[in-house]
Amino acid sequence: MKLPALVIDTAKIRHNTRVVSSMLGELGMRLVGVPKSVLGHPAVVKAMVEGGAAAIADSRVENLARAREGGYAGETVLLRSPAPSRVDEAVAVADVSLNSEVEVVRMLAKAARKANRTHKVVLMVDLGDLREGVPVHKAVETAKAMSSEDGVKLAGIGVNLACYGGVIPTREKMEALLKVRDDIESSLGLKLETVSGGNSANMPLVMNKEMPAGITELRIGESVLLGTEAVHRSPVPGCYPDAFTIVAEVIEVQTKPSKPEGQVGQNAFGLVVTFPDRGIRKRAICAAGRQDIDPDGLTPLEPGVQVLGASSDHLILDVQDAGDVKVGSMLRFIPAYSSLLQAATSPFVEKVVR
Repeated sequence: MKLPALVIDTAKIRHNTRVVSSMLGELGMRLVGVPKSVLGHPAVVKAMVEGGAAAIADSRVENLARAREGGYAGETVLLRSPAPSRVDEAVAVADVSLNSEVEVVRMLAKAARKANRTHKVVLMVDLGDLREGVPVHKAVETAKAMSSEDGVKLAGIGVNLACYGGVIPTREKMEALLKVRDDIESSLGLKLETVSGGNSANMPLVMNKEMPAGITELRIGESVLLGTEAVHRSPVPGCYPDAFTIVAEVIEVQTKPSKPEGQVGQNAFGLVVTFPDRGIRKRAICAAGRQDIDPDGLTPLEPGVQVLGASSDHLILDVQDAGDVKVGSMLRFIPAYSSLLQAATSPFVEKVVR
């Protein structure tokens, strides 16, 4: 195994998917699996499907194409509205896409007609997080314009919360989304098949059984991959937190002061960092850095290891209270979402499936 490495435990991903899918199913919802943080890795897609994911969703057409190339033949959902220059690719790899601009949907419709396909669209509504979505007062007129295009089908509506503004999904937010559905159905005289209620930030509502009836699906990545909900990062009952581990190799062990000596200015990333003076400490460096991982998103598995920070290529650790850490030691970490994303994206991190 080349290091650093991202070790993927597909059995735990399959288990977590089964647990979350069951929780959603009890409330009348399906699970749409989101493996975007691991670039649509085929082994992760397969584990999600085996665990009960009803569809696979991603923000990138490349990742959906990778899932298809890996053998996935089920429903695909494009989470981010396609750029106008890529509507043909979007129609080719995605059965459904989330959209808020009528102009883009018209382009999708044209591409779908050219490909002799019907492409489903989900109208995204902004309920306060201020990322994508039309304001509530524009939802009906936008839905009407989208539904009039040949080549596309208005399949439903959706919302995204907690990703940009940090707005927490609540029962009131979900009821507001259902009210938009009712207004669209009564005004246009049609039945929407999908009400896509959000992502892993909705899991506290699921865990507390507070999701109102009528939400048909959640788009879940973090809760399946990392076993946590995305509001407070609390564990999802019954899920493994270590379906992914990052392994890095120690290249230096020295005893050094805990506080830099000399005049301090910006570091390589434009930050002025302050360090507590803890005296002389045993420190280790691993051959991994910010090109590979987010150091703030790592939880060491070896007792006594503390992450101090990282430069582009060096992960700096306090190992004063750890065991026998020496040059060549392999240290393991559980990644948070940010670190998982960077590790999966970095070409310098080996991906190992177990």
